[in-house]
Amino acid sequence: MAVPSIKLNSGAEIPQLGLGTWKSKPGEVCNAVKDAIDIGYRHIDCAHIYQNEKEVGEGLQTKLKDGTVTRSDLFITSKLWNTFHSPQLVEGACRKTLADLGLEYLDLYLIHWPVGYQEGGELFPLKPDNTAIASDVDYVDTWLAMEQLVSKGLCRSIGVSNFNKKQIERVLAAGKIVPAVNQVECHAYLTQHKLSAFCASKGIVLTAYSPLGSPDRPWAKPEEPVLLEDPKLKEIANKYKKSTAQVLLRYQMERGHVVIPKSVTKSRIAENFDILNFKLTPADVAIIDGFDRNYRICPMTPSFGHVHHPFENDEY
Repeated sequence: MAVPSIKLNSGAEIPQLGLGTWKSKPGEVCNAVKDAIDIGYRHIDCAHIYQNEKEVGEGLQTKLKDGTVTRSDLFITSKLWNTFHSPQLVEGACRKTLADLGLEYLDLYLIHWPVGYQEGGELFPLKPDNTAIASDVDYVDTWLAMEQLVSKGLCRSIGVSNFNKKQIERVLAAGKIVPAVNQVECHAYLTQHKLSAFCASKGIVLTAYSPLGSPDRPWAKPEEPVLLEDPKLKEIANKYKKSTAQVLLRYQMERGHVVIPKSVTKSRIAENFDILNFKLTPADVAIIDGFDRNYRICPMTPSFGHVHHPFENDEY
């Protein structure tokens, strides 16, 4: 069964379900990409900071060479990391990602975070107190450099990630290209209704990362709620004879979002794909909407105090 797609403001079509690769370890992610493509995924979400793009590329190249897919069948997303925000560094960072992935162009390239970090050294340059060493680059200038990647044919579409409403408004005011996507943390404990509505009003598609609540995040504490085990969610899942994970992924699709669950386990990758044969009722969606507790799993703690930190400086 083919995954439905959403038309972006660039004219491109983005598959609504993709494979996330954050936290996918070397030695595992190549097979995960190959398995996903065999199962039917055509959208793979990557980023330079995941430090596994070369291995993702090996998986992609295997499936391209064996004829399972052609390049035009695939939708590949990557992201510009915080240490490459200076306009003169943007193209080089994009070309490094393309070389690692073995591709001539990206379908979508995002500014990963609006916060810029000190350039020329570590990917996470930290002060002694473990806060990030900021650069003074304005993400608006980074965006204008991103636009040049489209005119050069390196990217078909460009967008942002982890941007709040005010930050998107600044990009819209300064740039010629409207971001195609805003990729943000979005799940039933952080529904992002206001941000989703704002993005939709500007023709920007929302991509939901950590849609299952990122249960494998290294900083999870024992007392924190586990979304996949929510009793009300289990009731809905039992009604459809589906897993709680499948219900949470379907929930994002019903809302018109793109969703990118991560897994390296073939059975889980297949389970996450098996959400195209049922739909939630509006009543079910409303129940899940009611789970919202503004509970953010990825607060980007090292960047607290940064002038462009997205979660400190605007309501949403």
